[in-house]
Amino acid sequence: MNRHRRKPLQRRFRELRLLWKGLRSTAHPVQVHMVPMRRCNLACGYCNEYDDVSKPVPLEEMQRRVDHLAELGTTLVTISGGEPLLHPELDDIIRRIRQRGMLAGLITNGYLLVQERIERLNRAGLDYLQISIDNVQPDEVSVKSLKVLDKKLELLAAYAGFEVNINSVLGSGVKHPEDALTIARRAVHFGFIATVGIIHDGHGQLRPLGAQEAAIYAQVKRLGKRSFARLNRFQDNITRARPNRWKCRAGSRYLYICENGLVHYCSQQRGYPGKPLAEYSQEDIRREYGTAKECAPYCTVACVHYTSMMDFWRDEQAVAAVETVREGTGLVQIK
Repeated sequence: MNRHRRKPLQRRFRELRLLWKGLRSTAHPVQVHMVPMRRCNLACGYCNEYDDVSKPVPLEEMQRRVDHLAELGTTLVTISGGEPLLHPELDDIIRRIRQRGMLAGLITNGYLLVQERIERLNRAGLDYLQISIDNVQPDEVSVKSLKVLDKKLELLAAYAGFEVNINSVLGSGVKHPEDALTIARRAVHFGFIATVGIIHDGHGQLRPLGAQEAAIYAQVKRLGKRSFARLNRFQDNITRARPNRWKCRAGSRYLYICENGLVHYCSQQRGYPGKPLAEYSQEDIRREYGTAKECAPYCTVACVHYTSMMDFWRDEQAVAAVETVREGTGLVQIK
């Protein structure tokens, strides 16, 4: 395997240092998803996170947002979209995240990755990259297929200096569930992390996986490099469309920042708090840390659950002051 695929010891040290910071204190965000532009070059049938007209957020504004997140003590900033690689100054945004002492992640459809672009991401200091591959052959729902993206995986294996996660999908609307296992095995072949996502239907409702899907889910999970017993129980409940009992820390330990610079619980619960990031404070973090979210039992946003794991064992929550509902379409990432 290419030398770039060896995880740098420096990044591991930074991860452990920031993990310790998160365990020691609850007064800062652990993970933030931030959108620098809503526009995407694709139109996947299950996605509600894009359009084809939006302009990129100016670099100066993105840098101000990064700086404010650093002042709040944020650990990890993941850039998503839309398609963030369409932002003409993405490298400068990543560089600013690293300069402010935070880990930098990127979620992309992978279409725009070429050797030169990967090497630019290396130079910018990217720590993590995730691509979701939905099928082996493109169809009317998604063209994020292994057939199209396999050459991109080869390039990443050869040149990426950051950690790569390849996510496949199961659930409502997936015509060929066996594709998830094919994609996961290909990811492992290249030395990447393999995960699988469970899609719920267009009405935002979870449906139990069928027998074949459940068997594939179990096989992909065994391919993963890392797992946590508590998290696996959460994911197993999701596959059966059963509720989970947990303390969602969205709005506190996890923030979703839309392209307009507003703070939301997550991509599927946009609208609350709905406060500009520039005005978001420690008071807001403390309030949302202690606020129970009514959408939590059927949550399908795994990044929120991963982040909230840090605080499962401490600090009870009060009933939410504002009622929230399950809506939209989402994925839950499974390691």
